[in-house]
Amino acid sequence: MQTLNNEIKRSYLPKGTNVFYVGLDNEFMAKAREKARFSNDQQQPVGAILVCNGQVIDSDYNEGALSHPWLVKMHQKFCIRHFLGIPTGKYYWICPGCSDGKSHPEYKTCTRLLEKGIPGRPLDLYNWGHWAICPVCFLAMEKIKLDNLYLLKDCEKLFNPNHPENIIGRQFKLD
Repeated sequence: MQTLNNEIKRSYLPKGTNVFYVGLDNEFMAKAREKARFSNDQQQPVGAILVCNGQVIDSDYNEGALSHPWLVKMHQKFCIRHFLGIPTGKYYWICPGCSDGKSHPEYKTCTRLLEKGIPGRPLDLYNWGHWAICPVCFLAMEKIKLDNLYLLKDCEKLFNPNHPENIIGRQFKLD
């Protein structure tokens, strides 16, 4: 487990990857947030922007397993993983309403990049909507040898369902 900023512990982080925290005034983080608006995961929409040499080369958003509004609402109240206290990034298969790692934008953008070929360095990923990286996404980032991971400033509070100051479920209502 690596500690960032001397306080945030993360169990999954690609070796050799620098982690930076930026605000929404960063153009790529703002684009990641806008990409997250396309997600059908109403509980925790996530957007990712992959950047090479300052140019966006890919982007995506997460796709929730449930799309019917009633099912989404039920999942928000009765998610099996949350009920059992399972941390983010683990055992998605337990809950039919949770997206598996392969529908996460970090995984999808990194996988497509491997198929197309890596155009150069540095490779940066801007992630809006998460505060932790799951094992599937971690492995995809490791395969492309991601140089820099950018997370939203205070993401460990804003997107952590166990933190009292989280904004989950109202991310876009704060505009």
